[in-house]
Amino acid sequence: MTVLLLDPRWPTLIPLEAQGQLETPVTYTSEVPIAVRWNFEGLLAGEDVTGRGTLVTTDADDPDAAARIRRGERLIEAVSRQDTVFEAQRIMAKAVRQGQWEAGQSHASLLPYLQEEAEEFAEAVRTGASDAQLLAELGDVLLQVLFHAEIASRRSAFTFDDVAGAFVAKMRSRAPYLFDGTTGLVGEDEQNRLWAQGKRNERDSGEGQS
Repeated sequence: MTVLLLDPRWPTLIPLEAQGQLETPVTYTSEVPIAVRWNFEGLLAGEDVTGRGTLVTTDADDPDAAARIRRGERLIEAVSRQDTVFEAQRIMAKAVRQGQWEAGQSHASLLPYLQEEAEEFAEAVRTGASDAQLLAELGDVLLQVLFHAEIASRRSAFTFDDVAGAFVAKMRSRAPYLFDGTTGLVGEDEQNRLWAQGKRNERDSGEGQS
């Protein structure tokens, strides 16, 4: 009587505490990849006499998984699922899936909210707001980034992870000292030179980043 809840980003990374603790029959929710299902022989510890055995899933909202967790069955959960960025993405996806207003939004319709939240953060900085207020305002800005990324994901354009990847790519181009093993302080003049050089390289290669 166990639910094994894996991280959908890395479903083949099975928690160590599952080793030798899972009982047959083993069942899977539909989204669990075949590659995961091949990895269970060494994890099993016999048969569950109740007949319920182990349910393997990456979806805590799956009706069967949710019902078994509510019944108090043992839950073994991948620690990586506790990542707050992952949780924020999951909540945003669910909001767009279940909320009528969210489902009807577009990049264009959300622009006033993005501008409003950015200005509210700027105003909080200008007025010397508390750290708690700054945190709350930045959370509102992040909500907008998550929202736009989720909208793009729905049309298979890009995801929030791709947005993060774009940031990393920009820093590789414009601040190479962050990646080449440099440990000392980099002067502002050198930073400006490298930033401008990276920007030229992007323009010449057609990337056209700002």
